[in-house]
Amino acid sequence: MPASRLATRLRLPVLLLTLGLALGGCGINGIPTAEEQAKAKWSDVLNQYQRRSDLIPNLVETVKGYAQQEKDVLTQVVEARAKATSVRVDASTITDPAQFKQFQDAQTQLSGALGRLLAVSEAYPDLKSNQNFLALQSQIEGTENRIAVARRDYIEAVRVYNTELKTFPGAIWASTLYRNNKPMETFTISEQQMQVPKVKF
Repeated sequence: MPASRLATRLRLPVLLLTLGLALGGCGINGIPTAEEQAKAKWSDVLNQYQRRSDLIPNLVETVKGYAQQEKDVLTQVVEARAKATSVRVDASTITDPAQFKQFQDAQTQLSGALGRLLAVSEAYPDLKSNQNFLALQSQIEGTENRIAVARRDYIEAVRVYNTELKTFPGAIWASTLYRNNKPMETFTISEQQMQVPKVKF
């Protein structure tokens, strides 16, 4: 085979390899990589919320045995859990502001009801010393910590993804190859949660 013909045959693979390296190095994979990372972190958030939701029925039953007169608080927790678990959540939730807000509001309501339930335990010394209650309370507290960590990680992954959509060279790819990619939603704090509690002595 003549040298010029061999050189021509080798040019195409070398050209394709060079083009692949150039595209790989110019950020073409930045958007899908950041998107998949954010989706994985979102799954972590959902797993932790599900864990909390699974613990609540046992906690309610334990408290019910000791605090029959706290029926309103127990009912609020059960209703808040039902509402939180009825919110439809799928991959589109993180790019739909209304759906994301509905999910966040339901989880916030459940957190508040759960906090009131745990506060009720202070009035019942027998309940506070019950081993089942103590174990469930510990698991709930641990889960709340896991939720906080999962939310923090998700917020950071969304920041990276949303930044990739808006900055160079990601903005070029977002306007050409990834036109359907929308910015993702992140958790916010409600006005009620931002208010400083009033301390009275």
